[in-house]
Amino acid sequence: MNKPVLSVGLVGPLPPPYGGMANQTRQLTNLLQQEGVQVVLVQVNAPYHFAWVGKIRGIRALFRLIPYLLRLWRVAGQVQLFHIMANSGWAWHLFAVPAIWIARFRSTPVVVNYRGGEAEVFFKKSFRWIRPSLNRTDAIIVPSGFLEAVFSRYGYTAGIVPNIIDLSRFQTRSSAYKADRADSPHIVVTRNLEAIYDNATAIRAFYIIKQSIPAARLTVAGEGPEKAMLKTLVADLCLQDSVSFTGRISNDAIATLYQDADLMINASLVDNMPISILEALASGVPVVSTDAGGIPYLVEHYKTALLVPMKDPGAMADAMLQILKNPELADSLRNSGLDLLERYTWNSVKLRLFGIYQQVLKHERH
Repeated sequence: MNKPVLSVGLVGPLPPPYGGMANQTRQLTNLLQQEGVQVVLVQVNAPYHFAWVGKIRGIRALFRLIPYLLRLWRVAGQVQLFHIMANSGWAWHLFAVPAIWIARFRSTPVVVNYRGGEAEVFFKKSFRWIRPSLNRTDAIIVPSGFLEAVFSRYGYTAGIVPNIIDLSRFQTRSSAYKADRADSPHIVVTRNLEAIYDNATAIRAFYIIKQSIPAARLTVAGEGPEKAMLKTLVADLCLQDSVSFTGRISNDAIATLYQDADLMINASLVDNMPISILEALASGVPVVSTDAGGIPYLVEHYKTALLVPMKDPGAMADAMLQILKNPELADSLRNSGLDLLERYTWNSVKLRLFGIYQQVLKHERH
């Protein structure tokens, strides 16, 4: 396809911290630029001009918000459209809403890229405040059929533009290498240590695994407010010698961690389309996950992953043992997972995204 001549104001967060939306914003910036698009980034989590400001809760929001609004105003007058990376809760009100209305005042078309796994709860609670801003958008895009269905229930059409996985970042090890460690598997969790990801259930499931496979080990890669509680749980279960917490690690370190993993587990209670699952699949690592939110739209039970109910460590442990004790099942999940990834590569995703851009700009000209 011909590379479009286009200028886009991309509104969203950047790492650090490393997280799904921040990583996708940075990746999308680079990929659009490679296609010849002029990208002007409006970073919602830009560093404070004075570092000390970040330590003062009440004041720091003001010091970030005012420069953010001024940059939105300037950029909206420079670009052909805004692409806003949006989330639920206060992130919607503080970052997405100002971007939508400033773009409207400056007659700049708006594409809202809504990504919040908590959309259903957020909409139910606050939709009368959300609706006016949604009505000022020119297009809504979401990464999954799960969020498409949520918007449909509230009367809005959303196009699906999936998350992007950069396969060049990941490599797979042979199944023979995995088989060599059948008695000492390395299991990983790569979610932030927040309540919605229920890492406690993952640790309890691992405790059950240890009864069958004493040499198993678990690495928890992430940071968050539940860290102290989770470390206490590990101590209570006498797992200190088998569970390690890495803290927050970079994207490159995540790829390296998957290289040394035999199984990835995800116990989340709320989710949309977790890029961590795609990254595990891209590394040839089988996945056991809860069936929360949009995850069943992303992977299929017994085909590309094993799915279990939420808050059920016994069910999660049973699924983990099925994979760890059955090399044929592990290989089948591994191969099907790799096949799945083609739809999430940039070559596939960009066709949908540029189609949305073209529709919005065509409508604007008319």
